[in-house]
Amino acid sequence: MKFKWNKKYLYLGVTAFLVVVASMIFHNIITGSSSILTGLNKIISVLTPIIDGLVLAYLMNPILNFYENTVLSKITGKIKYFNPDSPVKGKRRIRNCSVALTFVTTVLIVTVFFQMVIPQIADSIQSIIKLFPTYLNNLNTWAEQVFKNYPFLESSLVSFIGDYTEDMSEFLRQNVLPHVNTVLTSVSSSLMRILTFTWNLLIGLIISIYIMANRELFAAQFKKLLYAYFNQRTAGNIIGECAFIHKTFSSFIVGKIVDSAIIGVLCFFATSIIGTPYPVLISVIIGVTNIIPVFGPFIGAVPCALLVLLVDPLQCLYFILMIFVLQQVDGNFIGPKILGGSTGLSSFWVIFAITLGGGLFGVVGMFLGIPIFAVLYAEFKRRVNKHLKFKSLSENTNDYFKNFNSAKRQEFVEAITVRNAEESSPAADEPENIG
Repeated sequence: MKFKWNKKYLYLGVTAFLVVVASMIFHNIITGSSSILTGLNKIISVLTPIIDGLVLAYLMNPILNFYENTVLSKITGKIKYFNPDSPVKGKRRIRNCSVALTFVTTVLIVTVFFQMVIPQIADSIQSIIKLFPTYLNNLNTWAEQVFKNYPFLESSLVSFIGDYTEDMSEFLRQNVLPHVNTVLTSVSSSLMRILTFTWNLLIGLIISIYIMANRELFAAQFKKLLYAYFNQRTAGNIIGECAFIHKTFSSFIVGKIVDSAIIGVLCFFATSIIGTPYPVLISVIIGVTNIIPVFGPFIGAVPCALLVLLVDPLQCLYFILMIFVLQQVDGNFIGPKILGGSTGLSSFWVIFAITLGGGLFGVVGMFLGIPIFAVLYAEFKRRVNKHLKFKSLSENTNDYFKNFNSAKRQEFVEAITVRNAEESSPAADEPENIG
């Protein structure tokens, strides 16, 4: 008797087997299998230069686009070098010059930052630690003058400051300052780590240059691979999803970095004008923490306000007002102008993504949680709308409120009735599997 394969049951069996295998792998990862974690760490360690190159190329890509599409495109007709007999050679020369200008611009930005900002930050930190007892005494004197008409509050505040002044000073001298020196000493003594980091960074820069110079080639190879192993519709859908992910991430990450840099520069000018102490250190803190959406301004403003309060309580009030004005300008003008609707998420889902990402992956999760959740949200929304469209139901959320008008309600009920009648018919078609 000839055995006949039942494709349906074969498909179910293969699916069940893959589910079991995936569950076992997931269980090993969750339980923290040392062999898997060791293998992943080794792979990541080996691929660190390539990962660095991909990240650097992705971050420098907007600069490359600026030079290639805005700067050089306007002067190519005036320079003979960019107009050879072959158009392909001309595009290659424009790309090479754009990559070189991008690399030089990036190196200049990093060099200026490390030469101008880092030394001032280090000096500010050392000055704060050394003058901390003086700042506490100034705060004590200020409290006595302000609350002299309120003896109870004065005695309580002065007692609180006095009790913790000596302890805090001793803590800074014995714990913070020695650890700063220890860190500096360990960094200077760990020559092998520095050399490894430098080597990976250099290899990453070389890889990033190669990626930027040949990005169309890599994109074409990726599409070729997809069309080779998937049907045209599936391959097109994957390419569309990748394009959407790239648009969401690049718009948010690059926009947020530019927005934070602008806020940092504006904060520096504002603090310099109103006379806030340690303007460079405070501006860097405000600019860096501003990268974190929603909670970032508060995370940066609170420690900076406490620092200014120790030095000059009146300046602390000016600083808080300045930060409030700066955040209003950022939230209403700068942020929307740069970011626009890059994520498409409402305020609730933004806070949800930040909370979930921060709880799972810390600061990095708070920053990347929004674009990741935006991609998942858009994909889920697309699938829900596709099912609703197949059922001839409205895709507009407003039509599902309890208080929509009677005409809409009647239309909604009729659509459901028709759909139910079609589904109960033997000739009704099954929906396309989009899971």
